[in-house]
Amino acid sequence: MDNPHPAPAIYIQLKNRVTVPKGKGVMLRDVAFLITEPEWREPLYSLLLLQPEQSDGNLILIDLLTVIPRIHELLPHADIQPIGEGRTIVQIEGPATANKPSIALFVLVWLLLFFGSALTIMNFHADVSMQEVQIRIVEMLTGRRDEHPYVFQIAYSLGIGLGMVIFFNHLFKKKWNEEPTPLEVEMFLYQKNIDHYVVNEEYSKMKRRGDDTSGRRGE
Repeated sequence: MDNPHPAPAIYIQLKNRVTVPKGKGVMLRDVAFLITEPEWREPLYSLLLLQPEQSDGNLILIDLLTVIPRIHELLPHADIQPIGEGRTIVQIEGPATANKPSIALFVLVWLLLFFGSALTIMNFHADVSMQEVQIRIVEMLTGRRDEHPYVFQIAYSLGIGLGMVIFFNHLFKKKWNEEPTPLEVEMFLYQKNIDHYVVNEEYSKMKRRGDDTSGRRGE
């Protein structure tokens, strides 16, 4: 006799990194995209995968090998087809009040970056004798020597600012095109390296816990 309820095919893709509020359980909808029969979609998305504890810290690794058994508890004969990466990083986020930006901290960082950049540019100009170069350029263009070529220096300063805006493809919140800025690329690579480190560290912890459990059983 044919089975009236054949095992559904489930295509699952884990997200790369997700944020979950503190105190909330991690459900399958939080960490994965699913393609399956409509009647099974909501029950699967509502599966509770993990209830974070204080000892888990604020970064938790969820592996596909821990997700599949939870799905099989609901659908024992489901045909699960994983797509993409087999793990996701869950970041536990504290209360919203704790994440409000500090105006004082923003001003402090802004001043630090502003004066740090200004000192870097001035030190570079001092190293290459930029003032003497500018004096010489003005002398070549006008035929007379001016020890304080303010017009040229003002134009040069404005050019530096315009060049930075074009290079970073950003003016406040406005972007000139859809290309990522160098800063965005560096932040992306930085976050990718952090995620890679977290994954390796979490796998190492899981391995150590497994070894400890095996050792206690051997005793």
